[in-house]
Amino acid sequence: MLKPGVVTGEDYLTLVRNCKEQGYALPAINVASTNTVNAALEGAMLKKSDIIIQLSNGGAQFFAGKGIKDTHAARVIGAVSAARHVHTVAKEYGICVVLHTDHANKGLIPWVESMIEASEEEFAATGHPLFSSHMLDLSEEPIEENLGHCERILTRLAKIDMSLEIELGVTGGEEDGVGTDVDLVDNNKLYTQPSEVLQAYDRLSPIGHFSVAAAFGNVHGVYKPGNVQLRPEILQQSQAHVRNIHDTGEKPLDFVFHGGSGSSPDEIKEAVSYGVFKMNVDTDTQFAFSKAVGSYVEAHPAAFKYQIDPDTGTPFKKLYDPRAWLRACETSMAERVQQACDELGASGKSIATA
Repeated sequence: MLKPGVVTGEDYLTLVRNCKEQGYALPAINVASTNTVNAALEGAMLKKSDIIIQLSNGGAQFFAGKGIKDTHAARVIGAVSAARHVHTVAKEYGICVVLHTDHANKGLIPWVESMIEASEEEFAATGHPLFSSHMLDLSEEPIEENLGHCERILTRLAKIDMSLEIELGVTGGEEDGVGTDVDLVDNNKLYTQPSEVLQAYDRLSPIGHFSVAAAFGNVHGVYKPGNVQLRPEILQQSQAHVRNIHDTGEKPLDFVFHGGSGSSPDEIKEAVSYGVFKMNVDTDTQFAFSKAVGSYVEAHPAAFKYQIDPDTGTPFKKLYDPRAWLRACETSMAERVQQACDELGASGKSIATA
């Protein structure tokens, strides 16, 4: 059992191992504000589930404020600010929280390196990094270049007890400017080969801990049925390939499931059985957060046109107060997070102890 709050280093690895041993996965929720952070934490808390909080580059920039004109600075400042917010409040929710950053392609490597600098400073001062892990998504680059950058970054992360998530193969769709429309992706690239996973294992496992976002037909966003075909058995084949070559335990690889929104419970359950400990959920939680705005405005239309009711003279302040409708958004998003906890088998599985 671990103390509630942000987990890094060996505590993070303990959490990952527990997921795989107990056969469940953690919801990885993308956030862009304190409201979405708090909603994600609340949903997980209500289900007694641990959780992964993560930021894309766009989410980090939005967290800092779109008024900051230096985009790179905003991405770094926003990520660090979000991390400090999570560190401050997470333990009060009584669960373990992994802090992660999402897709960073080749052009965003400087963003990752700047966040590593912040964690290096934090590690020197406290013995713990700001984040649990970062992701490099170099799946559009040749595999040699992909793994070369991953080696360099992981070497740096390992020194401060951090992990690296890598991507092999292409997850269809786009997330905050990273990725390609699914209809434009070479179909072969939508399915990672076990030989590629073995290459990554051979090169990265001697350096430090890493996880793999392997492509098995998964796609960011929600698409019409039949546009892509999920093949979770690719994960099983990759585990077997590495296990046979290196004579390891049953599931030597730590897999993550990108493009989880819209997936069926059976598809999720099968992927988890093959060593997936993390599933990204973004599109569905965005919709859950936003749909509450529409419902609230429909219920109180006059409050969003007038400060005072023109017919009765009654002030509308309590209705248009952002705390009122943002709380409705938080509640709606927290409900969707709870659904993810249930679908991933994480409900009631938190290893945090008071």
